[in-house]
Amino acid sequence: MRISDKLRAAALAIILAWGWTRAAIALAAGSLSALAMAPFNAWPILFLTFPVLVWLIDGAAAGKWRGVPAAALSGFCFGLGYFVPGLYWTGYAFFVDAPTFAWLSPFAVLGLPAYLALYPALGFALARLLWTRDASRIIALAVTLTASEWLRGHLLTGFPWNAYGHALSAPLALAQIASVIGLWGMTFLSVAIFASPATLIEGKTRRRPWIAPAAALAVLLALGIFGAVRLSLLPTRMVSHVKLRIMQPNLQQDVKFNYSAKQLVMQKYLALSDRASGPQSTGVRDASILIWPESAFPFFLTREADAMAQIAELLPKGTVLITGAVRVPDDAPQGRPVRRAYNSIYVIDHDGSVLSVYDKLHLVPFGEFLPFQNWMEKLGFSQLTKVQGGYIPGTRRRPLDIPNAPRALPLICYEAIFSGEVADGTDRPGWIVNLTNDGWFGISTGPYQHLQQARLRAIEEGLPVVRAANTGISAVIDPMGRIVAQLGLGIEGVLDANLPSAIAPTIYARYPNIPAATLLLIALIFVMYRRAKQQNF
Repeated sequence: MRISDKLRAAALAIILAWGWTRAAIALAAGSLSALAMAPFNAWPILFLTFPVLVWLIDGAAAGKWRGVPAAALSGFCFGLGYFVPGLYWTGYAFFVDAPTFAWLSPFAVLGLPAYLALYPALGFALARLLWTRDASRIIALAVTLTASEWLRGHLLTGFPWNAYGHALSAPLALAQIASVIGLWGMTFLSVAIFASPATLIEGKTRRRPWIAPAAALAVLLALGIFGAVRLSLLPTRMVSHVKLRIMQPNLQQDVKFNYSAKQLVMQKYLALSDRASGPQSTGVRDASILIWPESAFPFFLTREADAMAQIAELLPKGTVLITGAVRVPDDAPQGRPVRRAYNSIYVIDHDGSVLSVYDKLHLVPFGEFLPFQNWMEKLGFSQLTKVQGGYIPGTRRRPLDIPNAPRALPLICYEAIFSGEVADGTDRPGWIVNLTNDGWFGISTGPYQHLQQARLRAIEEGLPVVRAANTGISAVIDPMGRIVAQLGLGIEGVLDANLPSAIAPTIYARYPNIPAATLLLIALIFVMYRRAKQQNF
């Protein structure tokens, strides 16, 4: 039996599968597809798994109501298979305070993926409504899955983690197209390219079934050439007289949120920040900007005069500290328990004065606030950070003024995963500073995925990204996505580096999602034209 005949037989078995067999095939395709994400970046596997999605939707036609429910169920099973191995690490956060939260871990590991799987279910159902009998159905699936992924990134505060477009994030040359079409355009291309081999089974019914996969490979090659040329034309350049020192303390979560460990935490931060990093190093005096991670202290920083004095004593003249900290509202009365607070970034000068403050806008559901907060608290629930009433969201994001350095756009934790919501084109900063605490997720794939997504923001916006992470991965990333310096996961240390220079605003930075939306609109019109033409015959 020839290879083409074996492929045709395998595809036919998938198309005709029903019941639990069909669900198992979709689950397996989703689980294998998760390998395309960081840290594995095994994106060629999608050439095997995404054609399965096409064949599952082909086979859904045997079901009721034009096969829409059957297609939706296949999409749900695929999504569940994709998100469980991709997001298993969310369960780790519930073991930081195991007596309180451990029982919720299965709900996170299975419940969150089950919710997220509703979006590919929607994408499959919409694809079935647009389905055609030729290769244009590949484009139909790309359009509808991109639309459902966009919804996943925006509805109910949004969670675009491991969007399919991230499959093109490595190698770096492929990722350069993000500077034009962003994550959502990359998602469309990913689905269209990797699903294209599904048409190879049509050799006995249609002429030239190889055209779609050949075109997909041509597009992939063009992306690689575009990226390689772009990388060669735009080498890394550094801002003069700006020296960064990123402190990665690798603190365990039970210490980081324990007030009784206040002195231990401060002593570790101060000693580590001033540690010599080499024979020629003079510690913090080498740096003009010292950076500490998100929520760095188990106390309210500006209400602890001794801590502020220790910071002032640490910083030499000409050096500023950018640090995460929980901030008390300005109108909160002294001497009373703090009911609500902000997750913030401070810029602190060498004399201990606060130069700038940013309050996190995009809070993490169940981590920093609860939906229906008051009602849930009355039932005895609390979010992982245990701030009564939940954190208060900030009101606006604006660049922070940094003495003797370009202005920095602040992002806290997973604010860096939201494509198109990072920078304001009318008030462009010189770099992005991303403070995070990925210690919640242990030694897992989560921090690698987080870094991958922050890296894509650098390419989209044409801005360098500087990450300070409690347990890693701290990194300095140039505006092309090159990692200039990096401190690995689970390592205690300091990272010294120069600040890369920004490049001119990218197409994406000037017209965020317009190129991707235009691409999707053209593709949708093409699919509808092909569908209408087929219905007339």
